[in-house]
Order: sequence, then C-alpha cells, then structure tokens
Amino acid sequence: MVYIDEHIDDFDLQAALDEISEQRRLQALRFKYERGQRTCVLAYLLLKRALREEYGITENPVFEYGEHGKPQIVGHPEIHFNLSHCREAVACAVSNRPIGIDVESVREFKESLVRYTMNADEIGEILSSERPEVAFIRLWTMKEARLKLTGEGITNDLKTVLSETDKKRYTTVECLQRGYIYTVCE
Repeated sequence: MVYIDEHIDDFDLQAALDEISEQRRLQALRFKYERGQRTCVLAYLLLKRALREEYGITENPVFEYGEHGKPQIVGHPEIHFNLSHCREAVACAVSNRPIGIDVESVREFKESLVRYTMNADEIGEILSSERPEVAFIRLWTMKEARLKLTGEGITNDLKTVLSETDKKRYTTVECLQRGYIYTVCE
C-alpha cells in the first residue's frame, strides 16, 4: 500500500516530535533545517498510519538496519516498508514483500547529470521527449526505487540499474500539477 502526504507544513512539528519514537526524534533533529525535520517526521507518521491501518500495529516502530542501511521494523520481519520525500510530498510504501519507493520533484534537468546517470537508450528517451525533465525524473525514480527495494542504495553504475524487463515491474505516478513523480517497485 502507498501513502502520500503533501501537507508538509500543515502539522505541529513540536507535537509530532512527542508522538514518535526517540530513535526517530533524534534522527529528525539531526536535520539542520526545519524542512528536513518535517519530512523526516511526516514520513514516520505515514509509516505509523500504514502500520495501524494495514496491520493493526499501534506502537511506535523502532528500526534496525541491514548491511547497506535499509531499515527494518524490529520484531516485524514480515513487514517491508520504504520511505521517501521531496519538497512537495512525502511517501511511504508498506508490503508483505520487499518494496522500494522514490518521490522526486520535477525540476530542470542538467544534461551532464543525464549523461552521468543514464544509459544510451535512456538518454535517447529523455532527449526525444516533449518534456525531458519529466522523462528524466520518471527514470530516476525508477532507478532509485529499484535500489531502495534491494537495499543497495545509490551505486556507482546507475546506467545499468534498469532493464526493459525491470521497467514492467514499476508503478510510476506523475503528479505534474503538484510538481512531483513517484515510483513504487515490488
């Protein structure tokens, strides 16, 4: 199940900090700017909502981390989740199987970044698109969701992350009127 919240500035941050685990509170307060704190807290609140609605879990989840830093919920190895955020939205995905999600703001793309992160076919797809900035973010969220699914994180060779077969396993939603795109990979 996917949960999205665009109301990053519409909650009482101080009250929310009291509602979350100490582990997550400390993580949120490490962000220098309030925006980072807000997205960190809101992602956790979305996870709490998902756990309550999908699994009946009401206690604050505590995380343990895998080899590459992918979080898991202590005491619930059967529940898989992933969190992501950008300027416009926060996303949470939960499942009984490994899952990855990435949400990104649509912004002007830089051709140097495209050439560094995309293979020749992907570059062609982006540059021939009516909206290359949208095509780039769509492919970028697919790559990042894939890497978050596996727990690898950003690798040095982003050009080989996706195959044509892989692309069929993704659900990508373009919320262009709101300025973001997200992709879920299971």
